[in-house]
Amino acid sequence: MRSIPTVTKNLLIINVLAFVAYFVLYLRGIDLNSIFGLHFFLASKFSFYQFITYMFMHGGWMHLFFNMFALWMFGCVMEQVWGPKKFLFYYIFCGVGAGLIQEISQYVSLYTMLSSSPEVGFTTLISAAWSDPSLAESLNGWTTVGASGAIYAILLAFGMTFPEERIFIFPLPIPIKAKWFVIGYVAIELFSALGSSGDDVAHFAHLGGMLFGYFLIRYWQRHPEVGNYGRAHGRQFFDRLRDSWENRKGKRFDGQSDVRNQTDWDYNADKKATEERIDKILDKIRKNGYASLTEEEKRFLFESSNKNK
Repeated sequence: MRSIPTVTKNLLIINVLAFVAYFVLYLRGIDLNSIFGLHFFLASKFSFYQFITYMFMHGGWMHLFFNMFALWMFGCVMEQVWGPKKFLFYYIFCGVGAGLIQEISQYVSLYTMLSSSPEVGFTTLISAAWSDPSLAESLNGWTTVGASGAIYAILLAFGMTFPEERIFIFPLPIPIKAKWFVIGYVAIELFSALGSSGDDVAHFAHLGGMLFGYFLIRYWQRHPEVGNYGRAHGRQFFDRLRDSWENRKGKRFDGQSDVRNQTDWDYNADKKATEERIDKILDKIRKNGYASLTEEEKRFLFESSNKNK
């Protein structure tokens, strides 16, 4: 556990504790999944806080195990690449997005069920459900639990960041590239969602998490100035102003000496050379995957990322 990054470790702990609490209280007649799970928005038990809490509830040990295994396997890597704040923002953002897509899919399902009634239209469905208390109460059974939406978004992030990285997936006897792994999962989920499998799995939530993750990653790629989990331009301006002041005076704002033996010219030249080398290493990762790096390049990238935290 000591080697697991902070956010990933805490997410693992919270999910396990939440499931233990659910199991203990369920034996006493209290169903935490009914309280904190995400209900359909027309159901009587729906609350907006459930868009957050449903990510920490699970339907069984196997559901919990596979989600936490994937979180440990891929979350550790992405948190080290992005840093804890950006990773946590991505996780919560995609989890909420998955819940929104699941709500939309349930609305479409309800419309399909009631479409035979001529007085119920797609836009009048809400008033029709609220006018029938028994229907609103019966919709409480449409409850979504689990971190799967956020987990699938992390799988997507890994595939987009390290597309050429080869990974072993049971029961396949040979490793496959991460990009094909992600594409395969998308195809399976899409086929399952559109099919009438009736397996009680929120396939649209899985796809929703990946969809929101894709758009967020693309946004970060096109707007690198807000890549640090969306810091405002003003905040970045004051950070640059502070760094410039510290570089010129050789002191930090905490009053401790931080004098360099370099001139500003030499310092800026070294900094530019470091940034150029980092860019080359990242290009190499995008083209050939993380495994193509030499040990010296991996060490240099790791040390550089620690200096910037």
